[in-house]
Amino acid sequence: MLTLERLRADHADALLAFERENRAYFARTVPDRGDAYFTPAGFAERHRALLAEQHARVCHFHVLLQDEVLVGRVNLMDATDGSAELGYRIGERASGRGVATAAVALMCRVAATEYGLTSLTARTTLDNPASLTVLTRNGFTPAGETTLDGRPGLRLVRRELAAAPPQAPGTEGQRG
Repeated sequence: MLTLERLRADHADALLAFERENRAYFARTVPDRGDAYFTPAGFAERHRALLAEQHARVCHFHVLLQDEVLVGRVNLMDATDGSAELGYRIGERASGRGVATAAVALMCRVAATEYGLTSLTARTTLDNPASLTVLTRNGFTPAGETTLDGRPGLRLVRRELAAAPPQAPGTEGQRG
C-alpha cells in the first residue's frame, strides 16, 4: 500500500539513505545534487531548510512509503494562489510498477483536500518519456516548452484537482 507522509525531522536518515542508494539512477534523468548534498552535514542542513520552508507553508514535502518502506518523494513547491509545482522522485527498486502514476494521483488528491490547491504544474525533459507518461495519465496537459539543466523539456499543468483526471483511451488498467 502506498502512503504519503509529510516530511518530518525524523525522516532524515531514511531519506539520506534513499538518496544515496538512488543517486546514479536519478542522475540519468535529472541533474545530480552534487557531492555536498550527500554528506551527513550537507544533507542535514538541506533537510532543516526544507522543514523551514514547509513550516512557512511555502512548500509541502512528502516521503512516499510502500508497505512502510521509503520508495520516493513527492513534493509541492512554491504554493501560492491555489497553485504549486509538483516534483517527484521514485527510487529504482519501485520503478516500472505503476508507483509513480499512483503517487502523483495520490498527491493530486492531497493537494486539493489538504492544501486547498486547485491546479498544479510540473516540468519534465523530453528525454524522460516515463515521467511524461506519468503526468499525462494523471490529467496533466502540455502548457509550453522549457529547459531543464540545459535539456529541452515541457511544462505541464493540471487544473481542477478535485475532479478525476480523464483517462486516455486504451490505458484502462495499465500501470506506469
